[in-house]
Amino acid sequence: MTVKSNGYCKILENFLRPRLEESDDSEDFLFQQNGATPHTGRRSLGSLKEMFPSRFSSLRDDIGWPARTPDLTTCDFFLWGYLKAEAYKHRPQTLKALKEAIRGEVVATPPKMTNKVMENFREPLRQCIANNGRQVRDVIFKT
Repeated sequence: MTVKSNGYCKILENFLRPRLEESDDSEDFLFQQNGATPHTGRRSLGSLKEMFPSRFSSLRDDIGWPARTPDLTTCDFFLWGYLKAEAYKHRPQTLKALKEAIRGEVVATPPKMTNKVMENFREPLRQCIANNGRQVRDVIFKT
């Protein structure tokens, strides 16, 4: 499924904004996104500026996306691949079944694994800083 700009804005408004409003510490949040076209449209960036004033990283705004560093989020370097592998073990035959499998795998992800991912994530961040935002070399993570 491809998300276009209008769909992305709906996700921001209908999913992200209510979660932020529910949170007591949303002013401490930073938001990072890549330079995909739906993410960098005027409407998308306008919504994000309102939700995260001076606290989001994007290709064309407040905090610039570091050059050639696509995997600076745990979702990119771990979560999406892990969830895909786990959800497809169930061989979902419909979109509804796929969504249910993904939700089930998110809930079943062990906290110990999540903690280890966050520990391992520090190394590419250190490399990005040391390289002044230039490309991060391949990193072998500890198990």
